[in-house]
Amino acid sequence: QVRLAESGGGLVQSGGSLRLSCAASGSIFRIVSTGWYRQGVGQQRELVARINSRDMTNVADSVRGRFTISRDSAKNTVYLQMNSLKPEDTAVYYCYANLASDSRGIYEDYWGQGIQVTVSS
Repeated sequence: QVRLAESGGGLVQSGGSLRLSCAASGSIFRIVSTGWYRQGVGQQRELVARINSRDMTNVADSVRGRFTISRDSAKNTVYLQMNSLKPEDTAVYYCYANLASDSRGIYEDYWGQGIQVTVSS
């Protein structure tokens, strides 16, 4: 069983910063990619940023230059540093990981429960 636990969300004023963390635990053989999606009220879930096992990143245009994704492979943890936050960044942020639980190499997507980020104007 794999579990993704998010932390670091909360309420911040416009222009402020937050750092999200997501720690994966359980039966993990290899993580191919991991990252963050978000979903605002009445909106579709959208990719924020992701990073693969080679540390190649993909960041949404709406947050590029403000958000930075990084990972600590030894801790199976991915981070999202969010600077210069705007009210439109308000959403539930979901961590995901595409990983294999054992050496059979069957890769699946796992999701965290989501964490609220609220940016006040």
